[in-house]
Amino acid sequence: MISWLYMEHRTRMEREGHTFKTYVIQWFEVLDGLLGKKWKHVGLAFNCAYLLFTAITQLIACGSNIYLVNDDLSKREWTYIFGACCLVTIWIPSFRNYRLWSVFGVITITYTSWYTTVSALVYGQAPGATHDGPNSLVLYFTGATNILYSFGSHAATVEIVHAMYRPVKFKYVYLFATLYIFTLTIPSSMAIYWSSGDALLENSNALSLLPKSPARDVAVLLMIIHQFITVGFAVTPMYFVWEKILGVHQENNMLLRASCRLPIILLIWFLAIAFPFFGSINSVVGCMLVTFTVYIIPCLAHMVYFRNSSMRAPSVEKPPFFLPSWTAVYMVNIFVILWMVAVGIGFGGWASIITFIKQIWDFGVFTACYQCPQTS
Repeated sequence: MISWLYMEHRTRMEREGHTFKTYVIQWFEVLDGLLGKKWKHVGLAFNCAYLLFTAITQLIACGSNIYLVNDDLSKREWTYIFGACCLVTIWIPSFRNYRLWSVFGVITITYTSWYTTVSALVYGQAPGATHDGPNSLVLYFTGATNILYSFGSHAATVEIVHAMYRPVKFKYVYLFATLYIFTLTIPSSMAIYWSSGDALLENSNALSLLPKSPARDVAVLLMIIHQFITVGFAVTPMYFVWEKILGVHQENNMLLRASCRLPIILLIWFLAIAFPFFGSINSVVGCMLVTFTVYIIPCLAHMVYFRNSSMRAPSVEKPPFFLPSWTAVYMVNIFVILWMVAVGIGFGGWASIITFIKQIWDFGVFTACYQCPQTS
């Protein structure tokens, strides 16, 4: 739905004589161009909040993972260091500069996922491992919202589409990418749960449950690189928004643009240190932001924009072969919206907020070492 609406907006703008050599189209501008200012403000609010917390969780994860390799420093101290490293993202102009990094990110996550799968099977079940699953509705729906977050992309869809030389092909690329991700997430999740069991309910980092070894250290380091790249993916659209607010988005002076971007990454750095609750933040983001940004708003916007036959007839995109009519497309959109409202926002929101508040009570803000062993 997002790429469909993007192509509709871009085609219209190009027919009016606009060019995009130095300008990056973003999701809120697609909503503005097709549906008006109110949609723009709603899309902008949810998208920026989603990107903000995605960057925060990935920065937290960097500190959490490197602690498995070297625990001489606390997770908070490692987050200080990685936050400083993430300052380099202010110098990366656009998503086209991430092409090589994207490929490397796929390689890193592939190794880490298959290491997790193989090592869990090789080491076998931990002594006393149980497999009762979530024993309360809070844990069940917290997990459900984590799944929503995992498969909800990173709210940078339009910026990635815009970076492609043939944006119309994005939907195929995204489909195959998602299928590939299934080959990484499903085997590793099943294997590590078989191996560690319900210990995963109280531990946000599955790698910490595997025995320390050189192969695990490599997996951890590669995962950190992947998360560092993901921080860049999340903050770059926020940089674009901030540049447009300040009126410097199309400036050639990269020093000026980098200086303007600095407050964004400093805010993310501060919040990552203050609230290092990786799993529970994922849950809150999944139920309150992913549901709207990735599912509800795109589906609803698509239905509203194409509600009249006069708009459907000249549509740049057409219903796919597996949904051969507009009625079928509408039915799928309605199902997605209702499902997200009930499961994601309703039950998921209730569970994730309870979990997040409990984490604050248990660990406090600015905790030095979230979910560290008691002996450390």
